[in-house]
Amino acid sequence: MRWVFAVFVLWASAVLGIATPGTALAAGESVDVALVLVTDVSRSVHDGEFDLMKQGYVSAFTDRDVVTAIKGGVIGSIAVAYVEFAGAGEVRTVVDWTVIRDEASAQAFATKLRAAPRSFWGRTSISSGIDHAMKELARAGYDAQRRIIDVCGDGTNNHGRDVAAARDEAVEAGVTINGLAIINDNPIAWNLAHTQPPGGLTNYYREHATGGIGTFVLEIHDFRSFGEAMKRKLLNEIASLGPPARL
Repeated sequence: MRWVFAVFVLWASAVLGIATPGTALAAGESVDVALVLVTDVSRSVHDGEFDLMKQGYVSAFTDRDVVTAIKGGVIGSIAVAYVEFAGAGEVRTVVDWTVIRDEASAQAFATKLRAAPRSFWGRTSISSGIDHAMKELARAGYDAQRRIIDVCGDGTNNHGRDVAAARDEAVEAGVTINGLAIINDNPIAWNLAHTQPPGGLTNYYREHATGGIGTFVLEIHDFRSFGEAMKRKLLNEIASLGPPARL
């Protein structure tokens, strides 16, 4: 049965772009931005909301304005990896590093992301997502003008190590962490403190999860707004325009 499993892993890696240990990357290739998308798939995000996030990513990366911004960079390309996380130990690179430089490569990345199944349904360890993203940035080996981690989620860090410690280590290494806080305006009583902490989730992200040069946090109140918010984030990150206007 081992050979059957090995064949399946190779097939999944080829079809879905899933990273496997020892995956060789183009060390030293120059890109404008090396970007890790770190996405919350904990149990507070139900499957319908997860699907809306995936649709939002697809619409953002295939948007004409985003592709134009990528092509208009100094180098004209970015490198992107997509990561999902839930609790500590539940974090995974779902779509491996992909260089996007035109409509075709943007569509290829979006297609892989859309086809990949959900990874987890556990608790929420933003710190594990950040730590994993830092390992991906180190593994990638791209010569990037800027290195950015995008954290998207609907709750606080309630599992694993302190998220501020993970954030501080990333910022010290020269990485910028931006956030997209998804506010649940109809929270469930049992997780109210998790999704709507004192001061609000957006402020929690600002104080504990994000940092670095030009850092910003966007706030949305509807998963259907995810695509538009992600488009605006990408445009500002790719073009280094500074914080976008509040949604």
